[in-house]
Amino acid sequence: MIMAQITIEYMILIPLLILQIFLFPLTVGWIMNTWVDSRRSLALKETADYISNSIQQMYFSLNHASISAGNLASKLDAPPFIEGYYYGGNATIREVLEPEFNGSKILEITLKLIGLEIMVSSAVILGHHAEWCNSFFISNSTTACVIGEKFPNGTILMHFGT
Repeated sequence: MIMAQITIEYMILIPLLILQIFLFPLTVGWIMNTWVDSRRSLALKETADYISNSIQQMYFSLNHASISAGNLASKLDAPPFIEGYYYGGNATIREVLEPEFNGSKILEITLKLIGLEIMVSSAVILGHHAEWCNSFFISNSTTACVIGEKFPNGTILMHFGT
């Protein structure tokens, strides 16, 4: 009777142990992949926020009344790689239609890790004089920068430089 009970226990426990041998590494691998993607997304989001804030600061500098016209180039100190991957992005500008924003514009920057499916966006509010020229940003370029040009009529045209 005792021998039959031990055999039944083994018949129940051995398949469960074998299942755990395969299930545990698969689960850990899935959790780690999720964690790594989240970490990369967060790093890319911080970089997008840094770039958008740098553009906003450039706009505010050029929009000052003491600047009548001129050019300004700002090298971005964004990291060239995030965990071994370079990233690229672009920006689009659109006008805010709500009257309380007084014709302000929103610049939305979208960055993507090249080789992965991780993409983030960041947006900043600029004044009604802001204009954006379509351009592409590549992080591992040695000349990655933002260029702004103020015209005598007050329009400020900005774009990524290469």
